[in-house]
Amino acid sequence: MRFDTRLVHEGQTPSPGSGDIVPPLHLAVTYSRSAQDPPRYFYSRGENPTREDLERCLAALEDVGFATAYASGQAAAMTALSLLRAGDRLVASDDVYGGTHQLLDLARAQGVTVDQVDLSDAQHRDSALAQAAGRLDMVWLESPSNPLLKIADIAAVSAVAHDRGALVLVDNTLASPALQQPLALGADISLYSATKFLGGHLDVLGGALVYDSADLHERFLAYRTMAGNAAGAMDCFLIHRGVKTLSLRVARQVDNARAVVAALTAQPAVAAVHFPGLAEHPGHEIACRQMRGPGALASFEYQGDPAALMDRCRLFAPAVSLGGVRSLIECPAFMTHRPVPRETRLRLGVTDNLIRLSMGIEDPADLVDDLIGAIQDVSPTH
Repeated sequence: MRFDTRLVHEGQTPSPGSGDIVPPLHLAVTYSRSAQDPPRYFYSRGENPTREDLERCLAALEDVGFATAYASGQAAAMTALSLLRAGDRLVASDDVYGGTHQLLDLARAQGVTVDQVDLSDAQHRDSALAQAAGRLDMVWLESPSNPLLKIADIAAVSAVAHDRGALVLVDNTLASPALQQPLALGADISLYSATKFLGGHLDVLGGALVYDSADLHERFLAYRTMAGNAAGAMDCFLIHRGVKTLSLRVARQVDNARAVVAALTAQPAVAAVHFPGLAEHPGHEIACRQMRGPGALASFEYQGDPAALMDRCRLFAPAVSLGGVRSLIECPAFMTHRPVPRETRLRLGVTDNLIRLSMGIEDPADLVDDLIGAIQDVSPTH
């Protein structure tokens, strides 16, 4: 089956007996052993049929054998980091989600050596990954990155990392499997905040790891059962429902991003626009090669008061998160990346005037009118 067909059909086998086209929601937390032959389900923290339906679908979307679903993207990320021990070495993207910065600090506190470098820059990338001294156990990529939309060459990073015996994890949340397939590019693990594009409606929390290793599967299942961070049945049901329209939503969101970015670039109050679809974006060529589209997010340097701009918008809601059917606007320095020390943010380019947009599925003309109207109303240059 092709990708869009798998979105609808994987993990959706009609129920025996009733023939439900939509598999029933399994809310039970425990299971009668006498009713199972052979016994398979024990306790829902470990096994749940609704969760397994979603996991089969997510694995199929990247054409691999395994996926595990979690209570949030942060829970999935924490599970991936559980592979590392004191003395291990992790190389990570410098521009990452604010919560990931906090997780990397936690890994440092537990004795893991963490180097954050600009993996979108070939020279920095090769220098960091090919160091002769010390070991390399994992590479943690965000591409596109959050919030500067940097693009890393996943295939190139994976080749060098595998030569060093390291696992490669790609946080694919901002692209979604509809636009990018990290495992096909050589990565070992795809990480998702399923809250975002997979769920798609800003009404459910979830996370996922997708991979093709039976050994990783055994380790992730054991850790999830022990840590108790499995996704609940209702959340899995809602995410699985959202996945069915992933391609349709993302296509509209990408079109909306192109329209909004085109309007932004003409505004005097906008100093710079970060969007992989722009020919002048440093990662444009790589994005064209490894993605099916430039994504539905953009960020820009605003020469004005971010709070005033966000307050003036009516369609772009001033809120964190991304990937939903409604458009969102945020200032990372004071919202998603607030826990990151200011000196670190500034060094990375996350200024106090950086604005990040997540496009919804509204009419693009309305989004342009809303944002550009707000900029022109509150900007000091108008």
